[in-house]
Amino acid sequence: MRVLLCGLFASLLFSQAPGPQLPDIKYARRAPDQPLPFSHKQHAGTNGTPCKQCHPMPDPGDFMELPATSVCMGCHTAIKTDSPHIKALTAAHAESRKIEWKPVYKIPDYVFFNHKKHNALAGVNCESCHGPVKEREVMRREKEISMQACMDCHRQMQAKNDCRFCHDPR
Repeated sequence: MRVLLCGLFASLLFSQAPGPQLPDIKYARRAPDQPLPFSHKQHAGTNGTPCKQCHPMPDPGDFMELPATSVCMGCHTAIKTDSPHIKALTAAHAESRKIEWKPVYKIPDYVFFNHKKHNALAGVNCESCHGPVKEREVMRREKEISMQACMDCHRQMQAKNDCRFCHDPR
C-alpha cells in the first residue's frame, strides 16, 4: 500500500499540466453552503457582469475582494425585490452587515500571491485558475491550486519558480 501511495504521489508531483491553466481536480469538490444563493452563470454569464465589478482588487493587488452589499444593491434595489433572498440581502445592507460568504479558493498564509501580477501576464485570466465561472450556478473549487499545479503553470509560462518567489522564508 505504501509503495502504491508513494508512486501515486510521485506521479502527481512530477507530472506536467497541459496548457496555461491549472489542472482540473480529479475528484469533484462539493460547493460550500453559502449564506445566500448566488448564480455566477446569471450575473457574469447571462448579464455579462465583469469579475472586477463585484470583486475589486485594491492595491497592492494581492487579493480580489468579495462584494460589499452596496455592490449588490446597485441592481437589487429594483431587480427581484420580492425574492426572500434579496430581502435578506437588503436587510443586511440596511444594517451595514456583511454577507459572510464562505471561501471557495484559499491559499496558505505563507504563500505570496498577487492577482494583479498574474492578471497582467498574457493568457492568465480569472478562468485560468478558477475555471469557467460564467457557466456555474454555484461555485465550487474545480481547479487545483496545489504547489505542484502552480509550479507546472510557472514552468509553462516561463515564470520564476524558485521557493522564495512564492514562499515566506521561515
